[in-house]
Amino acid sequence: MDGPILITGCSSGIGAAAARDLVARGHTVYATARTPVEIEGARWLALDVNDDQQARAAVAQIEAEHGSIGALVNNAGYGISGAVEAVSLDAFRRVFETNVVGYMRMAQLVLPGMRRAGQGRIVNVGSVAGRTTMPGAGPYSATKFAIRALNDALRFEARGFGIDVVLVEPGPIRTNFTGTANTSFPESEAYASFHEAVAKADAEADSSSLAGDAEDVAKAIRRAVEARRPKALYRVTFVARLLPALRGLMSEHAWDAFLRSQAPAPKP
Repeated sequence: MDGPILITGCSSGIGAAAARDLVARGHTVYATARTPVEIEGARWLALDVNDDQQARAAVAQIEAEHGSIGALVNNAGYGISGAVEAVSLDAFRRVFETNVVGYMRMAQLVLPGMRRAGQGRIVNVGSVAGRTTMPGAGPYSATKFAIRALNDALRFEARGFGIDVVLVEPGPIRTNFTGTANTSFPESEAYASFHEAVAKADAEADSSSLAGDAEDVAKAIRRAVEARRPKALYRVTFVARLLPALRGLMSEHAWDAFLRSQAPAPKP
């Protein structure tokens, strides 16, 4: 893979770890975020993936300096937690705008240059939540299922132009991601105890020995970027491999019973 790498969502966590890792490997990295935080060796651009003008300007600047973008790492996103009934439609629209529309916007902007160059790579950071929906994560999981659908379509559509499209699916990762999501549970008397149980279960999962680190995801992103023939899917952590396998083996009723072992179902 030739050319500079554009990474979204680099203010912390997986994006920052991926930028550091790829810089250390000698790549030209443009690390972007709404509020840039300096990463040694990376070029910084302020970029909110919801701002169409800003996104176009960032891609245009990189292409003016280097020609086509070699790889796009779609990572910008955030989580929301809460029962489906309790999450506001405005909050649901906002998370879809960032997590899904933002990915699609960035892909659409880099693809013309990649097609002209006859090569390129798009790495979409998804989640095991795009294959299995855990208690209290319905709206967030919906965005990750949507990312997987777009990724599968784009992988088929872009291949003939010499462009590889790769999905990276982490399981629980020790970052501030889940903690931040769980600070914004919607107020709901009916679901208050359920939300409390979900927050506790999420905190335990992210601090368990089965959780990975941002650097583990960064290594998978690096493999996806550097491999001559990248795999279509890189799963990160044992949980990211186990949960989809369990879901495929279980009936709906059996899966619901498993979920009740993770958090008690809401009730009066």
